[in-house]
Amino acid sequence: MLKIAIVDDNTFLINAIKEKLSFFEDVQIKHTSLNGSELLTKLEENHNLDLILMDIEMPVLNGIETTQIVKQKYPHIKIIMLTAFDNDEHIFNAIKAGADGYLLKEINPKDLYEGIQETLSGGAAMNPSIAMKTLKLLRNPIDIQNPRDQEEISLSTREVEVLEQLSKGLSYTIIADHLFLSPSTVRKHIENIYKKLQVHSKIEAVQKARNHNII
Repeated sequence: MLKIAIVDDNTFLINAIKEKLSFFEDVQIKHTSLNGSELLTKLEENHNLDLILMDIEMPVLNGIETTQIVKQKYPHIKIIMLTAFDNDEHIFNAIKAGADGYLLKEINPKDLYEGIQETLSGGAAMNPSIAMKTLKLLRNPIDIQNPRDQEEISLSTREVEVLEQLSKGLSYTIIADHLFLSPSTVRKHIENIYKKLQVHSKIEAVQKARNHNII
């Protein structure tokens, strides 16, 4: 028997997954949980499981944090993220946390069962759109940046110029001379840069700007 747990904060979706797996006689649902914390409590009592189907967005402890903890404590348990989301950030974080597969909730019973079998055999179950995105992430690691960060970091041309000067280790007065500005204007630009980048020092500002290909 394949011993499986389901973790999802939506009981309707838990029942839908149970129904999909009810077609297969060798699948046994050992238990279900509404969040990661509940799952960890159940695993402490009994971790005799083959695989967990894990939602990502859950209260208390989300699927990515839970996956990381489960993989550290119970490395023998395989984990497939079963989620409605296929955005790049979730995929990357799930893989980093140690997920063994990544499928979308709309999957049909046969594909879900085959994905479980494939994962338990040492493969990595992924639906085609996820597999494509994973390849893209491996080819272009810069795309992994949180898209929200990208939106928040929109520096003006002048701020980028100031930041480039700052990255060379120049003082405010020399930057002011180079850019034909007053030192107080340079200071104001740097304050704005810190605020937009959400940093508190010159080193952090330069590092973050480089990470995001701003300079």
